[in-house]
Amino acid sequence: MLTNILIVIASFVAMECVAWLAHKYLMHGFLWFLHHDHHQRDDGDFFEKNDYFFVIFATPGITCLLFGLKAGFNYLFWIGLGITIYGFAYFLVHDIFIHQRFKMFRKTDSVYLKAIRRAHKMHHKHLGKHEGECFGMLWVPLKYFREAKSQAVK
Repeated sequence: MLTNILIVIASFVAMECVAWLAHKYLMHGFLWFLHHDHHQRDDGDFFEKNDYFFVIFATPGITCLLFGLKAGFNYLFWIGLGITIYGFAYFLVHDIFIHQRFKMFRKTDSVYLKAIRRAHKMHHKHLGKHEGECFGMLWVPLKYFREAKSQAVK
């Protein structure tokens, strides 16, 4: 049981690394045609082409869950669970908390959440595919924590 929990945690952490790499080199690379509307939205539509990444990133998690379940809850199931939990965390943090696609969790006193929101705002100040910054979601540079903490003291 402990091994399975560690696999889930390791998979979750690994997904932050995968998400950073995919965001920087794929989404801001040859898949920019799917991601650009996320940086330059002006049509007011609820869905954007960037939402296809939900399906793209969910596929490995679902595949691992299915194969792992078929094999009797082997390690693939627990990897798939870690990927799926990361996907849910991404949805909550990125789509709901940061971009307010659903009007929830608007205010926070959390230094951590304020740092995440600020780092993502800095990522979106770049409207093109080059010269971006802050490609991660849950791990952000320390300077944003310092900024959030100094604002909390005021």
